Amino acid sequence: MNQLKEEILSLRLTPGTIISETALSERYQLSRTPIRDILKQLSLEDYIHIYPKKGNIVSYIDLESVEQIIYLRYALEKEIMKELMRGIPLKDLHVLKDNLLRQLQCIDEPENTDAFLELDDEFHKTMFILAGREFLWELIQQFNVHYVRYRKLHMLKKDKLKEIQQEHQFILDCIVGGEEGRIDELLHHHLRSDIRFIDFQEPYTQYIKQ
Repeated sequence: MNQLKEEILSLRLTPGTIISETALSERYQLSRTPIRDILKQLSLEDYIHIYPKKGNIVSYIDLESVEQIIYLRYALEKEIMKELMRGIPLKDLHVLKDNLLRQLQCIDEPENTDAFLELDDEFHKTMFILAGREFLWELIQQFNVHYVRYRKLHMLKKDKLKEIQQEHQFILDCIVGGEEGRIDELLHHHLRSDIRFIDFQEPYTQYIKQ
């Protein structure tokens, strides 16, 4: 199940792809019963849709779900940044700075979008952890199938990785400098600026839920 999730999130299994019970049974050397249980769980988590007599299809990216997750993260991360401004230990500051350096290395290396995406997650997750909100981060991850794939697509835009890394640097500078007045503007641009539904849909119509 985890392998199928990873293949869907990475877009190796693209939205609309038919997933055959027979093919999965042969691939994993399992009987139909555990395969059906796995598919049911994937359906519950919205990775796939099960259509009677039609088959199992990888879910299309639901931009409404993406917008809801972005709204939630925007609300939470504003408060988390305020909490971190009250004081962040030097060792934890170095963890975030090291993450930003590794992001820079990814930008300079071709075909590294997946690695950058992991570092992006790691940067934000670290802030949640430092603020004592790791449970909330893990809760968000349970409903992020559409958001992760959306991010994967919009990171393909030219110079997008560099832009994201710079915004992470601005966020860290804001926390260290205690510039609470900049929080709204920074996070709004970082999390919400790319949710322009028409602009996003045009190149990826075949992946988007209509």
